[in-house]
Amino acid sequence: MKRLWIIPALCLGLGAVTGAQAGCLTGAAAGAVVGHVAGHHALLGAAAGCAIGHHHAAKERRANDANNQNNAH
Repeated sequence: MKRLWIIPALCLGLGAVTGAQAGCLTGAAAGAVVGHVAGHHALLGAAAGCAIGHHHAAKERRANDANNQNNAH
């Protein structure tokens, strides 16, 4: 149970993070909780959550970049 507090503590200690890092951190935190609840696989859940969160953050950033380019013309 003490391991679950490591990820939020790191998130608070990092301060300003980029969008991709934020996606990884939030995904990892959620994945760790789900992995822990699903059978004490918090580290595996954190790794999977980080990958998924990073993917979603990158996809959202690309969509925002495309919107900004369309609005500039």
